[in-house]
Amino acid sequence: MIEIHTAKEIQTITNTYQKEGKSIGFVPTMGFLHEGHMSLVKKARKDNDIVVMSIFVNPLQFGPGEDYEAYPRDIERDRKLAEEGGVDVLFTPAPEEMYKAESTVIASVKKRTDVLCGRSRQGHFDGVATVLTKLFNLASPTRVYFGMKDAQQVAVVDGLIDDFFMDIELVPVDTVREEDGIAKSSRNVYLTQSERKEATALYKALRHGARRVSEGERNPEVVKKEIRGILEKTSGVIDYAEIYSYPELKSLKTLSGKFIIAVAVKFSKARLIDNIIIEIPDDQKEDE
Repeated sequence: MIEIHTAKEIQTITNTYQKEGKSIGFVPTMGFLHEGHMSLVKKARKDNDIVVMSIFVNPLQFGPGEDYEAYPRDIERDRKLAEEGGVDVLFTPAPEEMYKAESTVIASVKKRTDVLCGRSRQGHFDGVATVLTKLFNLASPTRVYFGMKDAQQVAVVDGLIDDFFMDIELVPVDTVREEDGIAKSSRNVYLTQSERKEATALYKALRHGARRVSEGERNPEVVKKEIRGILEKTSGVIDYAEIYSYPELKSLKTLSGKFIIAVAVKFSKARLIDNIIIEIPDDQKEDE
């Protein structure tokens, strides 16, 4: 595995791979790697000749009072996991490398951001879109890999690639979960022992919602109310429990087509998100 730190280095390497006709799978991360990240690497390794991973805690996507400085970091452990997982090139730039001076251009995401996490994290997805545009230009990927745990981010990336005619295939990868159902996340380390047990309620609530849909419930308000009822039994504060079309993230009066059930709960030192994507087949729409 090669580790590089500058924009010039990664451009030189990826340009060489392109000239050799090699496909590049790119896995952008903020580090503190876990099994969820490694599932992306595994998929990228299977699909491509070369796997490039970036580790960069992007300051632009953290708002006032958010945990940029406290965000967990362990670069030595990350290097080991990346190499063991089959990463060929590890890109670990410093903030001043990615943002050398006051920016001339910052991406502004206009759709798919006024709901879910984007509603309470103003400017967050502008920061995500800005850094990903930079990283995509540097890594020149054939395919990019994102976990569906942050499904709103996947929807925003889908729009970014489409709107700017990027010749990149977006590959969403299913959420990796612990044995008790909780989604793998770098922020899980902030949960107290009791909160860790309570956190299983997120996935239980989502599964309950999916079950109600499978039973024929088509009123999103009914499903959301029942989901909130499960989440209210925890000590956390419900940020949201919502249902939207996917990936458009628009409100639905009746459940149909492809949609997301998404939840977020704030515990004492960690805000957890989770979701499931459901698609109602055409032959079931007549039951609406």
